[in-house]
Amino acid sequence: MVKPEMSERMQILRLMDSDFQELKTAFSIRKKVFVEEQRVSEADEFDEFEKESQHYLLKIDGKPIATARWRFIGDKIKCERFAMLSEYRNKGFGSELLSELIKDVKGKSDRVYLHAQLKAIPFYKRLGFIKVGDQFTECEIEHYMMILSK
Repeated sequence: MVKPEMSERMQILRLMDSDFQELKTAFSIRKKVFVEEQRVSEADEFDEFEKESQHYLLKIDGKPIATARWRFIGDKIKCERFAMLSEYRNKGFGSELLSELIKDVKGKSDRVYLHAQLKAIPFYKRLGFIKVGDQFTECEIEHYMMILSK
């Protein structure tokens, strides 16, 4: 994994409901990655949990490049909607975003999990998630559940 260059200024924003423009930007990144690139329907991508989720927006030198969110499901935390613009992938930025999200959720629940697309499993493993259960299909894409190890 390549670490982000120190000369690049990285900013990770934790968005509030009142951050309308930043939320709109985060949603546009998700639309580009999931709806346009991966052909997930907008109805599946944008759901009724948007308002109850903690959203993040990652910027490099002021340019929005990635987003993610987490939410409570009962007493568990589900990390989801990780999306990065294609030209910024495999440069270490995703690790920075996920590490920040993990710092925020640690201690809020004993169980933190996500649904990982097959190609993303090595990425999540590097940051402490372990694969559990059987492979399943979500939005016509193969996934495994992964839980954050202690």
